[in-house]
Amino acid sequence: MKKILSCIVVVLLIATAFAGCGGSKGPTDQEKADAVQALIEAIQVQTRDENTDKACEDAKAAWDALTDAQKALVEDADYFALDTGDASLDDPRNADGIGEKELLVVSFGTSFNDSRVKDIKAIEDALQVAYPDWSVRRAFTAQIIINHIQARDGEKIDNMDQALERAVANGVKILVVQPTHLMQGAEYDELCAAVKAYEDKFESVTIAEPLLGVVGADATVINADKEAVAKAAVADAVSLAGAESLEALAADGTAIVFMGHGTAHTAKVTYMQMQTMMDTLGYANVFIGTVEGEPEGTSAEDIIEKVKAAGYTKVILRPLMVVAGDHANNAMAGDDEDSWKSLFTADGSFESVDCQIVGLGRVFDVQVLYVEHAGAAIF
Repeated sequence: MKKILSCIVVVLLIATAFAGCGGSKGPTDQEKADAVQALIEAIQVQTRDENTDKACEDAKAAWDALTDAQKALVEDADYFALDTGDASLDDPRNADGIGEKELLVVSFGTSFNDSRVKDIKAIEDALQVAYPDWSVRRAFTAQIIINHIQARDGEKIDNMDQALERAVANGVKILVVQPTHLMQGAEYDELCAAVKAYEDKFESVTIAEPLLGVVGADATVINADKEAVAKAAVADAVSLAGAESLEALAADGTAIVFMGHGTAHTAKVTYMQMQTMMDTLGYANVFIGTVEGEPEGTSAEDIIEKVKAAGYTKVILRPLMVVAGDHANNAMAGDDEDSWKSLFTADGSFESVDCQIVGLGRVFDVQVLYVEHAGAAIF
């Protein structure tokens, strides 16, 4: 019922905005902008139905019909206006003709085009090179992001059900699913549930490990995957900073702060394990925090105090995320007062606060780890 009422409201807004009312004075610029805002909100949902494709087309057409002045009045103008790079450089990997062996790479997804190419596509490309006899295909778990990309750029990416249905329709016999997720958290659990519903459609179905591998029992439990990621991420951060070594950064009073997403899921211990890993490797000037502040002690405020207490006066912020998307660009490096860059700057204790907007997916050694995980499932 709620969905029906929402659709009626959208139709009325469009009618008012673009058709006028009974020959009277036409709609104002704000009314036209509000009508487009309603269309945007209608596709910011996590479910897909038979009306989704048209809803995406309608939202884009209505946006394109606005003047520049009217576009500026749309509350979520960045939905269409923000330049995140060239979507044509991406590959949705939704072709048929898959063959009998498919390697389905599943990501949460991102609407930041450059990041999607450099982080997600880079992983997919590495897997295709490593396993040329397998057909690498893509699925995103975030329908909201799929809709955003489709409406703005016209690029259609399969959700989990679409990708699995495509595999069935193409006669795939052996299916390996490689999550690009960081850990075995909520998204990973949902992925496993989706795959389980289709497992009787294939001769063989295997789900490979996410990036950081199995979640340990407590903060002291670390593994080879976490060590590999810690070394790769830190080495890349040091290189981008133009430093000779992590020790050289420390001597210069510089700390590297990795910002993860955070989660209420039991897998949140993974973040503490990554801090344990950094400590074990002797990376004393590397700190792990989270946007959500879960687990406890990982909020921006907590990390600021830890960095200050350790005596560092310069900070490099970098996402502990596979993709440098919305969180990296806004929650970490944005100009809003609650971004990590703003919070560290406002504290007044640091000479400089620099940001590296780089996802783990574009780091070569991280791509190698995904290849290894997929290989363990394939062989």
